[in-house]
Amino acid sequence: MDWLPVPAAVCAAALLLDYGLGEPRRWHPLVGFGRLASALEARLNSSPSPSPSPSPSPSPGVGRGLLAVLVLTAPLTGLAWLTVSLAPAWLALVLEVTGLWLALSLRGLKEHGLAVAEPLRAGELDAARSSVGRIVSRDTKALDETEVAAAATESMLENGADAVFASLFWYLLAGLPGVLLHRMINTLDAMWGYRTERFLTFGRVAARLDDAMNWFPARLTALTYAVLGRTRQALRCWRTQGPTWESPNAGPVMAAGAGALGVTLGGPAPYHGGLKQRPVLGVGPRASADSIAAALVLVERGAWVWVVLYAMGILIMTGGHG
Repeated sequence: MDWLPVPAAVCAAALLLDYGLGEPRRWHPLVGFGRLASALEARLNSSPSPSPSPSPSPSPGVGRGLLAVLVLTAPLTGLAWLTVSLAPAWLALVLEVTGLWLALSLRGLKEHGLAVAEPLRAGELDAARSSVGRIVSRDTKALDETEVAAAATESMLENGADAVFASLFWYLLAGLPGVLLHRMINTLDAMWGYRTERFLTFGRVAARLDDAMNWFPARLTALTYAVLGRTRQALRCWRTQGPTWESPNAGPVMAAGAGALGVTLGGPAPYHGGLKQRPVLGVGPRASADSIAAALVLVERGAWVWVVLYAMGILIMTGGHG
């Protein structure tokens, strides 16, 4: 493997595995991790307080949430580091490729996106609504064609950052322990990071850690979308529209992505709790089945650009002896 730096080769192999096999249909490690997290949360968060404590001292729920995060992530991250450090080189390589493959979800993202785009092109709105309802949290029953397309396009751009680019970033920065820790924190945020009575305090640590771990990858993702699309427009949307979004990481990603694609996203959207007023992102026509497909192309090309640029950078720095 002298022709290619090992981390870049691992990324390429994991992407190819994901392309060929996709995610495991059964026995996915994250499913087992999620069940373990649910069981621990049920024990530690059995009596959530109805509101945040008005006192300046931290709420007990925050402490229990921190304990849960540490119990779930520290042993597995440490085990990954120890295993890769002590294993023979060939076994460490196999473990890293397998771990990164399981963390990535590029093919799964594509399958979900096409499951919305293809019915839309065929005029099957009910089928498209059903498919988009599996990947977004909003109420999809009354969405029209452009609203369904916008929801799916937003999901492709945002989940591309979380499930593809952030995994690549943390592997390249910290190896298997890094990508494993990120994926676990991201999963805990997806399970607990809600501003509800039950999770407002308990899920706060997971949500803040997820924001912190995704801050830099999200901005690299936004830059990637901009470079591969309408660059000036994407950068302008990122600068002016990204800060208006509620999420500090989703805002730059979706604003840059919308600008890169030349499509309008965001705006009011119906959720199960009622209509939510959201800022408009991007410029140009409203979303369509074509914008879903274009977002997927942006993510796929961007992932391979990252691998190539990393490999080139290492080869240049090492004089071709990476």
